[in-house]
Order: sequence, then structure tokens, then C-alpha cells
Amino acid sequence: MSHLPTDLKYTKTHEWVRDNGDGTVTVGITDHAQDALGDIVFVEVPERGRRVAAEEACAVVESVKAASDIYSPLAGEILEGNAALADTPDVINTSPYGDGWIFRLAPTDPGALADLLDADAYAQVVADAS
Repeated sequence: MSHLPTDLKYTKTHEWVRDNGDGTVTVGITDHAQDALGDIVFVEVPERGRRVAAEEACAVVESVKAASDIYSPLAGEILEGNAALADTPDVINTSPYGDGWIFRLAPTDPGALADLLDADAYAQVVADAS
């Protein structure tokens, strides 16, 4: 399996979550997810100010193979979508844990971050699915 940063949290639906240390989080899709999707050609990011529930579909990533919903790992308010993805959606393929982030969120309950998967648990989810 590809490299999994251990400082991130993960979901069973292949999103990663970075605690920004200021009460906000950054969300993207995992290297496994971008690899399964193939070449990403379009990303619809959520609008600033939108309130989302945990596990609510709030963004879409389209590749040459398929379109896939992106789910918010936590309930909260969208602070921003990654506007750079409009011009360069394929950055998710080359930098899924860096410049390829999808949105930033202010969680309603920052403590819920602890309930997400760590890298080892996510790796097991991926292994069980293959």
C-alpha cells in the first residue's frame, strides 16, 4: 500500500483529515482513493459557509473512470474549498496529502476527530477491501 501519513485521521470512505491545531481541519482524499479513481479531471468543492453533517456528501471528484462523492468526516461549517482545484484538479493525483486538499472545515465538535481512524486502522480497511 502507498505511504500513509501517521499524523492524519482517516475515514472508511477514503477521506483524510488534518488537525490544523487552531480548531479547524483540512480534508482531502487518500492516495489509495486517487489511485483507484485514476486521472482526476474535475473537482466540485463545497461552498464557504455551508453547514454539513458528519458523513454528508459535500464535494465531488470526477476522473476519467468515474465520479465520486466526497463526504465530510465531521459535522461543521465549510471555511473554504480549494479554489486551485478548478484549474488543476490533477494535483490530487500528484499531491493528495499536500496541495490536493479539498476543503477546510470548522468542526462543530472538534473532539469527534478522535473517533476517526488512525493510519493503521485505515490500512486495515483498505486491506480488507482488496
